[in-house]
Amino acid sequence: MLYLILTSPNYRETFFFLLPGVKVTLQIALSAYALAVVIGLFVGLARTSKNPIIYNLATLYVQIIRGVPLIVLILYTAFVVIPQGVFALKALGQWGLSWAQGTVLEGIFQSLAGMTLRQVPMELRAIIALAIGYGAFEAEVFRAGIESIGKGQMEAALSLGMTYWQAMRLVILPQAVRRILPPLGNDLVAIIKDSALVTVLAVRDITQLARLRKASTFRPIETYNIVVFLYLSMTMSLSAIVRYIERKWRIV
Repeated sequence: MLYLILTSPNYRETFFFLLPGVKVTLQIALSAYALAVVIGLFVGLARTSKNPIIYNLATLYVQIIRGVPLIVLILYTAFVVIPQGVFALKALGQWGLSWAQGTVLEGIFQSLAGMTLRQVPMELRAIIALAIGYGAFEAEVFRAGIESIGKGQMEAALSLGMTYWQAMRLVILPQAVRRILPPLGNDLVAIIKDSALVTVLAVRDITQLARLRKASTFRPIETYNIVVFLYLSMTMSLSAIVRYIERKWRIV
């Protein structure tokens, strides 16, 4: 493929046309993944909670999100959840202005009251949608990792005077994270591939640029060969990095 890019004008032009999409794809995928890991951590902790309300709410989130196709979740988040969220924030801002005149909060409520849907770009909607979707999967990864640590370690930490959260942060989670590195790494590669679905929002990622290129040049072979090459380059590079980290952090 590199040879074709260097020697064929059509391949070379297509490559440089699609190259900006790599940056957009990585920005969306990595931002969504980071947010999904944070969501997964807290929901995973909630899934191990003995509080029935917290446990049931976390379980409901996981079951609903895992039961919806990702492309449907992306569309629903972008065109239903985000607009309703903006409407709610505007209402909150208008309510706040009714009593916050002359206070330090006036500026904040004024910004909320003037918020419009155009201020939430499709790239941000794509990040939020992917994060919500993958957050459910990361929650199950964290839950499994936490439950794989022997209960005796938590009991020993509590007997030493640690609080539950201190024991979780200092004893349980460090061990759990090492054990769940492989599935976390697999999900990082998976979200790179699934980020192609955000093309339905007209986000100018690799896939969207490929559609534009094919429509303007009528050269699908060169276009999609380059698309496959770019995605393989990203996923294989990330897989190599993940394997290196796994070997370095492996529990002997």
